[in-house]
Amino acid sequence: MSELSYQVAAYNTASLSDNKIHDDAVARRFGFRGGLVPGVDVYGYMTHLPVTRWGRAWLEQGSAECRFMKPVYDGDIAVVGAQETAAGLELRVDSHGELCAAGEAALAKVAAPIPAAFAEAPKPPEPPAIRPPAGEMTLAPGTWLAMNPIRVTAEYLAETLRNLRETAPLYAAEGLVHPAIVLRTGNWVLKDNVTLGPWMHVGSRVQHFAAARVGDELSARACVTANYEKKGHLFVDCDVLVYANGNAPVARIAHTSIYRPRQADG
Repeated sequence: MSELSYQVAAYNTASLSDNKIHDDAVARRFGFRGGLVPGVDVYGYMTHLPVTRWGRAWLEQGSAECRFMKPVYDGDIAVVGAQETAAGLELRVDSHGELCAAGEAALAKVAAPIPAAFAEAPKPPEPPAIRPPAGEMTLAPGTWLAMNPIRVTAEYLAETLRNLRETAPLYAAEGLVHPAIVLRTGNWVLKDNVTLGPWMHVGSRVQHFAAARVGDELSARACVTANYEKKGHLFVDCDVLVYANGNAPVARIAHTSIYRPRQADG
């Protein structure tokens, strides 16, 4: 089986965000070397190879999974590798000789049908003006969450492509939304509804149903599927249904985050 490879100089797009796990000083207090490059951006690096392999078709009906094991830091070289298998591509991201992320990507011969969940999902309440703290009650299983919709402008796409150091030409040439933006909706449904301290996105599974385009308004309806403790961390799992322009299914994401790291108790 053939191998594909891609390198990118990592860039921390969230050093000034509300999530201080991306701030150098705070991240060091949590035991890291510096602010973490966001997981959605590391996933963005990973998606370069499925798009190289399958092109626009992967954005329209492909799938992927990503798991983040070790941080990628600003300025470091992230080496993305892909091994072709019978099922698709096995993906990995290495930096300084360490495995930082792993996953898979695939393109089915037949497009996956739109799940009934998209039609059956209730319309959640709009995100609250005053967000309560994240916890077992506010992120209880069965809770439905919405996000503040965002319109993907040409300027926003161009900024995303610059930040990801993305070299695939089809996004700008065809006005297609980068999959990192689609995955970011999983973060938005959390931060738009609850207040969080430093927190970490640790993995996702993604199924695409259509390629979003510049000018589309992205929104999401998310159901909390689990809230649990593991090795001192508090985790939340969400089933995220991503829409374009209010009703056109774009993707379904199983999104896992540590909303309260064990280090926060110190």
